Amino acid sequence: MTQKYPEFQTANLEAWAKAAAKSAPGGNVEALNWQTPDGITVKPLYTAADTQNLPYANTLPGFEPYLRGPQATMYAVRPWTIRQYAGFSTAEESNAFYRKALTAGGQGVSVAFDLATHRGYDSDHPRVTGDVGKAGVAIDSVEDMKVLFDQIPLDKVSVSMTMNGAVLPVLAGYVVAAEEQGVSQDKLSGTIQNDILKEFMVRNTYIYPPKPSMRIIGDIIEYTAKNMPKFNSISISGYHMQEAGANQALELAFTLADGKEYVKTAIAKGMDVDEFAGRLSFFWAIGMNFYLEVAKMRAARLLWCRIMKGFNAKSPKSLMLRTHCQTSGWSLTEQDPYNNVVRTTIEAMAAVFGGTQSLHTNSFDEAIALPTEFSSRIARNTQLIIQEETHIPNVIDPWAGSYMMEKLTQDMADAAWAIIEEVEAMGGMTQAVDSGWAKLKIEAAAAEKQARIDSGKDVIVGVNKYKLKLEDVIESRDIDNVAVRDGQIERLNKIKKNRDAAQVQQALAAIETAAASGTGNLLDLSIKAVRARATVGEISDAMEKSFGRHRADTQKVTGVYAAAFDTDTTDGDTMDYWNALKAEIADFAAAQGRRPRVMISKLGQDGHDRGAKVVATAFADLGFDVDIGPLFQTPEECARQAIENDVHAVGVSTLAAGHKTLVPAIIAELHKQGADDIIVFVGGVIPRQDYAMLYDAGVKGIYGPGTPIPASAKDVLAQIKKALNV
Repeated sequence: MTQKYPEFQTANLEAWAKAAAKSAPGGNVEALNWQTPDGITVKPLYTAADTQNLPYANTLPGFEPYLRGPQATMYAVRPWTIRQYAGFSTAEESNAFYRKALTAGGQGVSVAFDLATHRGYDSDHPRVTGDVGKAGVAIDSVEDMKVLFDQIPLDKVSVSMTMNGAVLPVLAGYVVAAEEQGVSQDKLSGTIQNDILKEFMVRNTYIYPPKPSMRIIGDIIEYTAKNMPKFNSISISGYHMQEAGANQALELAFTLADGKEYVKTAIAKGMDVDEFAGRLSFFWAIGMNFYLEVAKMRAARLLWCRIMKGFNAKSPKSLMLRTHCQTSGWSLTEQDPYNNVVRTTIEAMAAVFGGTQSLHTNSFDEAIALPTEFSSRIARNTQLIIQEETHIPNVIDPWAGSYMMEKLTQDMADAAWAIIEEVEAMGGMTQAVDSGWAKLKIEAAAAEKQARIDSGKDVIVGVNKYKLKLEDVIESRDIDNVAVRDGQIERLNKIKKNRDAAQVQQALAAIETAAASGTGNLLDLSIKAVRARATVGEISDAMEKSFGRHRADTQKVTGVYAAAFDTDTTDGDTMDYWNALKAEIADFAAAQGRRPRVMISKLGQDGHDRGAKVVATAFADLGFDVDIGPLFQTPEECARQAIENDVHAVGVSTLAAGHKTLVPAIIAELHKQGADDIIVFVGGVIPRQDYAMLYDAGVKGIYGPGTPIPASAKDVLAQIKKALNV
């Protein structure tokens, strides 16, 4: 029998290096290596030699250490769940969206709550005037929750709820709404996020300090293990860490370290690890570093199995990491936004290749405003096309055996494990969070990433390269915050009028006593209070009397942003611009006797502070004096601090759609307090149709996503000079 193909000469690595050197910069093949933000070296070529000594390269899916997937057949039998995260202003509007999504191919409900609910305030509280119904659905009581799930059979549809601060009244509201729908607790399936440690690092929708917050988590794990066997009691979330700036290794390490801390908390309550660990789940961000994201998810399962064996877990369900994923919101651009459809598709494929159990794909317009029905349909169909047209699900872990992917998985695991060991040496994740160390690590990574974009080292198509001369106008969703709040207050008043006030007070008193004494289960007591029609705010307040409300320290990193503008890798024009701006700021200081002073502020309940912290770092590195206002300020508090600190300008960072209410309010408050000379500028997610309104209100500069920080700094300096007539 003759050979089908002729004999080929096998080249060796040395021969390849010589051939590659002919086209490599300076004849140096190592110049083709990519150094990831995680400190991992990715080579242009991998061979069998790179996988020779890897201990887990030949494992199988569904078996320890689950590197290749938690289930033996993965998507070949059952594709991942399409679970689109959404919440729009009112329970009625959100319910309509969920029902349409389920009819159109969605396979589960994922609820986004507004920031007032997250922070444990009822809609009539004076601190949340700009937040009600913005960036999520307003929920004040079980009556809202019943509307939210109207005609959605909760014994058949799994529900995921992203809630951490007000987790007790919200989870209790879901349980009671199901009861009144005729569905018992043991039939409920889904997940409550309930991951408070990451809130202290990045997202900031906490209510109570770390210690009592950890007690709440323990109570929820205990109650659900006994009464809700199908329900995941916690979703340990790295998503918000990456969105806040963490690289993949930091996200992986800090998330697994959080999970380890939660397991310790449950064991400390006297629970056996196998009693609850099988109901823990995880939640990853999936960004544009395609290879790293696939490797991260494979490494996560490997490391979680290792961690759980350290707790003597024996059940396979305790050892396997199951996860939900969401494509990155931070990678979405306001400029040339249809590019975001491509970005989301690439990220979705990384999540699938990494072995996710459920997935949310972001809509292309989310860097502009809340998604429209049109953009949400494209996002959902992205998953349906991958599931039903590509045949990607037919192969289990198709990256297995790849020299590059197996080595990168091990490199990612090693990088994350080194950070986990550093956390353990500090006394665990609660200590690392309490000290502020973990938060500063993420903020440093965020500042470095932004500087790489602003200096042109990292390309963002349509933003810092291949920019459009004229941007298309994109239709965006607008929420009438005033109308939503008025409707919520009307419903609240009706509930309070018709309930048994004595029964409510008795239930709230029981919660207050349990919080103070450390006895009883707070979820059990919250469910009883919700049955009596106690509100989210009332239940939260009952615990706050004993626990207090957490106040975060305001810190910023310095030098990290400036370091990315080094002369070796930054092009000459960018470097000249940077140096000229620093000189202009220095000249201002010399002429005025002090440096230009700005205050970076967050108004309302928007805790997403990545942008605020990065801007503060960059402005400080340029030579501004920078004050950072505490989170959750009212316009009155912000104006008072700005005047007391004698600033030239206030910069408002807004990501949660409260700008139409809160920015005019800060300008009016500065005027009221006699500080018309302080200019106001705004950055963040602001639809272009709102620009005119903000300028009419007195805003001097608006800097949307993708604006290079040096450009915004130069404009702010010019506005300060104009206000001073210099």
